[in-house]
Amino acid sequence: MAAPLKRCLLRRRDGREQHGVAASCLRELRDKASGILAIDKARQPITIVLAEDGTIVDDEDYFLCLPSNTKFVALAKNEKWSSKSLDSGAAWLSEAVDEVDSGAEKWKQLARQLKDDLSNIILMSEDDLQVLIDVPRSELAEELAQSQTKIQVLQDTLQQVLDRREEERQSRQLLELYLEALKNEDSILSKVAESETVPRKEMDVVDTGTSSTGTSAKTALSDQILAALKEKPAPELCLDSQDLELVLKEDTQALASALRWDKQKAEALQQACDQELSKRLQQVQTLHSLRSTSKGKKTLPWGDWLSSKRKK
Repeated sequence: MAAPLKRCLLRRRDGREQHGVAASCLRELRDKASGILAIDKARQPITIVLAEDGTIVDDEDYFLCLPSNTKFVALAKNEKWSSKSLDSGAAWLSEAVDEVDSGAEKWKQLARQLKDDLSNIILMSEDDLQVLIDVPRSELAEELAQSQTKIQVLQDTLQQVLDRREEERQSRQLLELYLEALKNEDSILSKVAESETVPRKEMDVVDTGTSSTGTSAKTALSDQILAALKEKPAPELCLDSQDLELVLKEDTQALASALRWDKQKAEALQQACDQELSKRLQQVQTLHSLRSTSKGKKTLPWGDWLSSKRKK
């Protein structure tokens, strides 16, 4: 009978990329290392060593005794394992673990917000909503101490909130395109008339005045918020409520300078953020009113809350 496949983690001596391979014997592992790690025939034979201490693995029986997911380093001809090789692998592993831990901590923090108050869904950013949607149902159910059936309903609700925001964004984009088309049509005639009556020098003076207040102002908004405001259509829909408040508190002229917009466009953005924040807070207040009538419970029952969201 053929030996069962063993899961192995394989990398080069100084490489940070780690490859998952399955091999039934040591010879098969060497062959796969040659192809996956692009080791030329001129640099063979390949020596397989344990990543943790450099032990040479050249016995088939010893290889078969090793547990699954053992980490190996493939050494080309004349290469030798060293502690530097171990440090490189440890650094790579540490970075990967930190990244995973950071992602796990992110969704758990968001889940705790929902555990405290489900109406926090309304206040979350689009990125936060997507993070919770992507969490495996079983893990989210365990974190929130709810059944997987209710978690499925919850994630469906989160997706509906995301879809609604996207639909609203598209509607606003269509409206903006329509208004822009009307504006351009009107401006063609007005520019022809102005060019005959307004001296060019006076127009230049006006233009210089509007641009001279430019880039001296500073803003307290983060680069991430500024990027969202500048690059995303209807950016107020993708920000969470705290970010919306920061935008509203920002000086209009400073905001315009940071985004390289005119003041009128920055004012329109702040008005849109104000309307979005007011709408969300109103929705939260409505849910809190529902909660106060739900038999004096501390939080609104999951089933009632989620069904009320689906009806809206």
